[in-house]
Amino acid sequence: MFTLQKSTPNGRRGTLTTAHGVLETPFFLPVATAGAMKGLTFDELLSIGAEVLLSNTYHLHLHPGEDTVDQAGGLHSFIHWNKPILTDSGGFQVFSLRQISKLSDAGVEFRDHRSGAPHFIGPVEAMQIQHKLGADIIMCFDECPPSTAPRAKQIEAVDRTIRWAKTCKETHEKLKAERKTNPLLFGIVQGGLEPDLRKKCAEELIAIGFDGYAVGGLAVGESESEMFDVLKLVCPILPEDKPRYLMGVGDLNQQKQGIAYGIDMFDCVAAMREARHGTLWLSNGEKLRILRAEHKNDHSPIDANSPSPLSRDHLKSYLHHLMRLGERYGETIACMQNMAVTLRAMKETRESL
Repeated sequence: MFTLQKSTPNGRRGTLTTAHGVLETPFFLPVATAGAMKGLTFDELLSIGAEVLLSNTYHLHLHPGEDTVDQAGGLHSFIHWNKPILTDSGGFQVFSLRQISKLSDAGVEFRDHRSGAPHFIGPVEAMQIQHKLGADIIMCFDECPPSTAPRAKQIEAVDRTIRWAKTCKETHEKLKAERKTNPLLFGIVQGGLEPDLRKKCAEELIAIGFDGYAVGGLAVGESESEMFDVLKLVCPILPEDKPRYLMGVGDLNQQKQGIAYGIDMFDCVAAMREARHGTLWLSNGEKLRILRAEHKNDHSPIDANSPSPLSRDHLKSYLHHLMRLGERYGETIACMQNMAVTLRAMKETRESL
């Protein structure tokens, strides 16, 4: 259940109640793709303010399989995380495997990107998998072409997304009754950069009725202004009393602007990915490329004002040394830095509303 507490020109504040806790909005979801954070323990993640995780349906379906997770008592028990979890539908990953997948109105046939084994996911299967995983928030299975795909492709994707959303809702309601659980189900607005298609998709999803609404198919090739144009169109259409989720956007300035347009939730792998490759997001808004030679003998703190104690305590020269050698502790320091900065920025924005 979502409760809107305040709406301002700079964004909204609210609470989203789930089976594993209440989340204050707006918030950011760290991405634990296969049920783990690369470079961080969950205790470390909690220490920097994380309240929720996103895990990946596609990857968990392939390994260890939703039946294994279900037998363990669900994803919370399986990974030992007691706060809320959101699972995506697997659609984005399946559609990114365009060379090894086959699309039909029933769903997508695809091959495991590692073993080559055949699989199929459609709207029914996406709901069955996510219910067995036991997430608090689950997503409809949608067709998600790049935002810059031709209009004809966007029309097909929107029509299919709406049809699949109806099937997801019907299957979801049956599974809730059978399993006696009550995860929240979000619909996903597609339509690329076509205003009429975005409007149609949003209105059709609202007519079906969901617990929240995501804006998908962005941050995949369009300009920043084009992305914001979609948000300016879609957010006023979406119900005020439901949470709004912008998928895959990790840039802190884009998040702040998205909040001003009415977005309540964000996720992205960018902070962790850049950290593992040696780019640090500093508390002053700048980026630091720690692998550069100039940092070999820079014995100043990594970030004296960091929300991560590791960056306040350790030297740039030390982190340069670790990252150059590929030491895993270097990844931990860098990942803690970027995620802590991301979470603090979201908290500060939330508290300013």
